[in-house]
Amino acid sequence: MIENIAASSASTMTRLSPAKINLFLHITGKRTDGYHDLQTVFRLLDWGDYLHFSLMDGAVIPTADGEADADTLCHQLLVLEGAETITTNIEDNLIFKAARALLAAAIASNKLPKQLTPVTIELDKHLPMGAGLGGGSSNAATTLLALNEIWAFGFSQDEMIGIGATVGADVPIFIFGQDAIAMGIGEKLTAINLPDQQYLVLTPEAHVNTAKLFAHPKLRRDINSLSIDTIKNQSNDYVQNLNTPYYNVFTPVVTSLAPAVAEALDYLKGLESQALGIARMTGSGSAVFLPLDVSIANDKNLLAKWVEEAPCPAYLVDNL
Repeated sequence: MIENIAASSASTMTRLSPAKINLFLHITGKRTDGYHDLQTVFRLLDWGDYLHFSLMDGAVIPTADGEADADTLCHQLLVLEGAETITTNIEDNLIFKAARALLAAAIASNKLPKQLTPVTIELDKHLPMGAGLGGGSSNAATTLLALNEIWAFGFSQDEMIGIGATVGADVPIFIFGQDAIAMGIGEKLTAINLPDQQYLVLTPEAHVNTAKLFAHPKLRRDINSLSIDTIKNQSNDYVQNLNTPYYNVFTPVVTSLAPAVAEALDYLKGLESQALGIARMTGSGSAVFLPLDVSIANDKNLLAKWVEEAPCPAYLVDNL
């Protein structure tokens, strides 16, 4: 469970809502429910958004039963600030959806206390949307973790992962809170120990509709499934480098649809010989990254030059 508390007071809790990258991303098949089965290794970063949870005066007393009341209760309990540019309707925001899912689970399992403290959630947004960095999913997971603590529901990590999976496929990894091999739709997680790493991350201004990507005729959905042991034992083939059979199936599709992503990836590929790593996309969004060898991690002038000359916003980040 992620415990990155940046600051706190008697009535306010501030938590990092971290980004993630996919070191590789395979689709192994399509499910009958419309989702796709995947295999990936998630890496959490020490860079992301911040969420501030402030307790408000007063109390809300739940009076009705049933999951349908979770929506009403959520409106009574939450004030969301800083998300106006993301969704015009609060009910469309993943932070609100996460809180509503948590309340619905508490109602279903008879975990609601006699009264609940209302909470203001302020979003301090740093991660670009649609970048494949998991920003919205991370916000949802951070909300679930914080509210489970504030409202003292006592859900276990496994229970929270189950709740998170109903909100979004990438939510469980942020509740899991550590680097992991993911299977299924992303909810079947196995911890993996990876060496510390620094990355150069580029975030071009491009957004390709996710539904359009998954429906694209050139997207490969038939990658052979690998065992967990194989993925663990072959980490040298995707941590610093990216050797067959590991790659991101979305790369050829996204780069063909979004020239800015192709340009950013080409820029990083031009640095590979010095960085001693292989550039790649993360997730199905626009962000691309380059793993940096430890031998250049302390060359501040060189790294600053790479950031300055990048064709789009660039960031030097470390694993969490």
